[in-house]
Amino acid sequence: MSDQEAADCIFCKIVAGQVPSREAHSSPLTYAFYDLRPVAPVHALVVPRVHIADITRVGPEHGPLMAEMVTTARAVAENEGLLHNGYRLVFNVGTDAGAEVAHMHMHVLGGRRLSWPPG
Repeated sequence: MSDQEAADCIFCKIVAGQVPSREAHSSPLTYAFYDLRPVAPVHALVVPRVHIADITRVGPEHGPLMAEMVTTARAVAENEGLLHNGYRLVFNVGTDAGAEVAHMHMHVLGGRRLSWPPG
């Protein structure tokens, strides 16, 4: 990843506070914010505070970061009252999967019964 890729990344700008967002939860390694185009009543994105283009760039050294992404997602779900009925965590990898931003992120979806398979 080049410095220019991170400088142009909308999620890096959100994490840095250069672009406004509605915070869902924050931790030392992650930031969660609500999606501007939600596909469920609760739709938040959990992003690492460092730029990682996508999950294919994750290695064993990212174990603590990945664990913190999951615990951040759980905190969002708990704050939104989703623990009892459930919620979905999703990583989209590549354009065929619907990834639009080249910064690894996890979707937290809930607040209604979600269909399967997603469509």
